[in-house]
Amino acid sequence: MTRQESPIQLAFHHRIATSLDIPAINDLMKISIAENMKPYLSAKEIEAAKETMGVDKTLIEDGTYFIIETTVGNKSLMVGCGGWGKRKTLYGGDYTAGRDDSLSDPTTDAARIRAMYSLPAWTRKGIGSLLLKLGEEAARNAGFNTIELGSTISGEALYLKFGYKEVSRETLIANNGSGNLIITMSKQF
Repeated sequence: MTRQESPIQLAFHHRIATSLDIPAINDLMKISIAENMKPYLSAKEIEAAKETMGVDKTLIEDGTYFIIETTVGNKSLMVGCGGWGKRKTLYGGDYTAGRDDSLSDPTTDAARIRAMYSLPAWTRKGIGSLLLKLGEEAARNAGFNTIELGSTISGEALYLKFGYKEVSRETLIANNGSGNLIITMSKQF
């Protein structure tokens, strides 16, 4: 007889990010953008994408940004981050042009899923799904009925799997002349 092995269960823990986490979040974002987008974008397109990606401190100040950790050996390791926004800004970091940091009205506006990243060695292990569930639940608890996001091409399949529908596609032209595709997606609760 052969023995069937059960799949390894990964234990992820989440917590709300603080300003002390910003350097580690920045490092995680940089490696995630550089490596996780390689199957989808050229090197020039990855550089273009960096213009619309990065730490948004308002998410941290609002308490709507999550850190996903696991234990490796005896140490805690940040393997992902992401959250939701109650402000009108759809995507981007502190420096992204066109921001609107005014608060959204849950009765008329959509909440936002924002800035989801995972370490390259930890993709396809449930981190994105966990971040989506956490963000959706928090937005729902805050009274929102609709949630939107600005997806990259690399995230589109995950969001479709969770019931998000495409609203529009916009290609922004970066400083290096390359296109940066933003897919606006929406979901009703």
